[in-house]
Amino acid sequence: MMKEKKLNNGIVMPQPGFGTFLTPDGETCVNAVRTAIEKGYRHVDTAAVYGNEKSVGEGIRESGISREELFLTSKLWNTERGYDSTLKAFEKSINDLGTDYLDLYLIHWPANRKQFGDKADELNIDTWRAFERIYNEGCIKSIGVSNFMPHHLEPLIDVAEVKPMVNQIEFHPGFMQQDAVSYCQQRDIVVQAWSPLGRGSILFDELLIGLGEKYGHTVAQMAIRWVMQHDVVPLVKSVTPSRIEENLQVFDFQISDEDMQLIDSMTSERVGSDPDTASF
Repeated sequence: MMKEKKLNNGIVMPQPGFGTFLTPDGETCVNAVRTAIEKGYRHVDTAAVYGNEKSVGEGIRESGISREELFLTSKLWNTERGYDSTLKAFEKSINDLGTDYLDLYLIHWPANRKQFGDKADELNIDTWRAFERIYNEGCIKSIGVSNFMPHHLEPLIDVAEVKPMVNQIEFHPGFMQQDAVSYCQQRDIVVQAWSPLGRGSILFDELLIGLGEKYGHTVAQMAIRWVMQHDVVPLVKSVTPSRIEENLQVFDFQISDEDMQLIDSMTSERVGSDPDTASF
């Protein structure tokens, strides 16, 4: 039984979502997406830079589930920022996916001051204007950002006609980015967690192993459930059918407040890039 999260424009997002980062294009990706949908996922996340949009689209078609029953996300890559480039990039993404609309489109990374100096905010806003146009034309049901911290979001929100519905950030036990999460949740922007397992770095954590034994669940299931209990939408990924199914089995237990606080106290390193220093 999938859980749902309502966005600030009324659109309903199923959770957890099925991620496809680093899932190889071709048969591996097609099979993973098809299997995920067959196991019950109704939310699939990809991005132009992943290079697998065509395979994601094929996996969706092979699943036999109607497009209208699925929540499909893609993201604008950094080289396509700006108004006109964004419009062209969106057309390529939906053509590669074989669909005529997206349920969610995200700016993958903010333009930062390290790369663009004082023009960074202007570039993010220019890109967002294109997002608003596509949204208002009905080709995207919801729009948002990814890897935006409050200081990236604030200038955009100040001038936006349409407020972002989602911010997808790195979020996992040991690395919670609480300032960004609180900022978004206070403004009715849904937070999504990419890499909720810390790209596997948490799977051998003794605290999580012990808690998993206590609750009768795997470390991965504990982490996914922990994310959801923070009112954050996890994006989980695997190409192994048994793990794809296992990552959905997170609705039959509740982590106690005490144990949530124990997991909250964990510390670990960032596994992805820093949005303020990323130069790609």
